[in-house]
Amino acid sequence: MAFEAKLEFVALDRAQQEYIESLLPIEIGMFGGSGNYNSDVIDDPAEVKVFTPFGAPSDHFILGNVRGRTFAFLARHARGHTIPPHMIDYRANIWGMRSLGVKRIISPAACGCLQPDKIKLGEFVFADQLFDRTFGRRKDTFFEGGPIGHLPFAEPFCPELRQVAMNTAAKLDYKVHGKGTYVCINGPRFSTRAESMFYHNQGFDLIGMTAYPEAALAREAGICFVNISMPTDYDVHGEEAVTHEMVLETMSKNIERVRKLTFEMIDGIPEDASCDCQTAMKGGLF
Repeated sequence: MAFEAKLEFVALDRAQQEYIESLLPIEIGMFGGSGNYNSDVIDDPAEVKVFTPFGAPSDHFILGNVRGRTFAFLARHARGHTIPPHMIDYRANIWGMRSLGVKRIISPAACGCLQPDKIKLGEFVFADQLFDRTFGRRKDTFFEGGPIGHLPFAEPFCPELRQVAMNTAAKLDYKVHGKGTYVCINGPRFSTRAESMFYHNQGFDLIGMTAYPEAALAREAGICFVNISMPTDYDVHGEEAVTHEMVLETMSKNIERVRKLTFEMIDGIPEDASCDCQTAMKGGLF
């Protein structure tokens, strides 16, 4: 599959356009989630509007360099947080990343904690498993005609990037968890107490609204994808029901730690992947 898209330069002169063209292909991408829209760490940033076969991505891509690596940043919910999770065009976002050349995506996101005895608020979890409870309401494949693609998805997140995240967190002396199961709900509503207790009793660790279908689409596109979850609440099986205000308040207290972790990770990402994420669809077309 050829991941191609039309690029439109945003308010740039010819010299700036040539600068952006010199950056391509972009090596590393990042989705900014709730409370994390700051792309100031990008050197010489420039905006690009990307047109995909699935429509417009959530926002303009911010391109530039971070720690000597070409980098693309996209606000998942749009800057200003105007797109709810069930309305995000995940296919456009991933297609846009891949069309720019991206082969690794770092995906930090706020989430709820379902196992408070094990995971505390403000700690980071690098999920290794995913459980989809979005009930198929989101477009979760690029294969809708022509060749049929069956995605191997037993390991939904990149093990190499998870290890990079673990190594970086250790250097920063952050409390983290190297494994965890993330259950993805449709949103935008939070869970009922009965739903939350069900997920808790199943042994799921995290609950959020965006990891699926991001992880599946990234794998179809041959992109390594790492989820960095930061629990901001104990969902509603705890003593206090979760609210959006609660999520943003906890996120604001830890946003600088999230940014430090994600951008420090870049130094540890090898140029060539040793995992099978980028070749997952080899032999998967029928």
